[in-house]
Formats: sequence, C-alpha cells, structure tokens
Amino acid sequence: MTSQTPETRHSPPAAAFRQAIENGDVDAAAALFRTDAVFHSPVVHKPYQGREALRTILGAVVQVFSDFRYLAEFDGPDGHVLQFRTRVGDRDLEGIDILRSEGGELTELTVMVRPYSAATELRARMAALLTG
Repeated sequence: MTSQTPETRHSPPAAAFRQAIENGDVDAAAALFRTDAVFHSPVVHKPYQGREALRTILGAVVQVFSDFRYLAEFDGPDGHVLQFRTRVGDRDLEGIDILRSEGGELTELTVMVRPYSAATELRARMAALLTG
C-alpha cells in the first residue's frame, strides 16, 4: 500500500466516504455501501450485516467522537485505509477505517482503534446509545 495525499486518491468510493464523514453526513456515507455491506467493529466480536446497521452505528459514532480528523490515507489493490484521531470523553483515540469496494460500491468497513483504555470507553458509550 502507498500513502496518498487527498489530491492523489485512487478510490472514488473511499474519497466520497471520507468527505461524507468529514462533513458529518451519515446518510451520504451509508449510501455508498451495498445493501449487504459488512461492518467489523473494533469492540464487538460478530460483524454487523447490512447498510442500515452501518447507518445506525455511524450515527452513534458521530455522537461519541469529538475533534474527529483524518490524518493519512493509503490505497492499494486490496482496499483503502484512512487513519484518524479523535476523542472519546477525556480519552485520545487513534484508529483506522479499512474500506473494501467492488464495482464502485463499498462492501466492507473494518475499524480498528487504540489504546485499550479509549477502546473500552468507546465500547461503553456506543453500547449506551445502541441499546437505548
């Protein structure tokens, strides 16, 4: 994989996802995924299935994250990676979004985060939002 600046992105769906997330537009971000998309959470073992589940999760994420920003991106034949930093409560969190696409549509999103203390805070806050 090679590092890409915003001007040299190779993946149109990934570029559109980044723009939607940076604009806080959850609906636009979710619409880029196939209806049978898969989301791999950094804190839940079983993958989430479907665009609507992904939309719900992204909606909760924009409520939990503060000072979110992408720092770098990497593009290759197997996918696109966006590195980010944010805050969850009083914890600094660093992570990556791994995007896979097929035929111009995103098919999969895997999120990985660190450090553990921030991941556990993320898990607690997301659980509170998603379980009502």
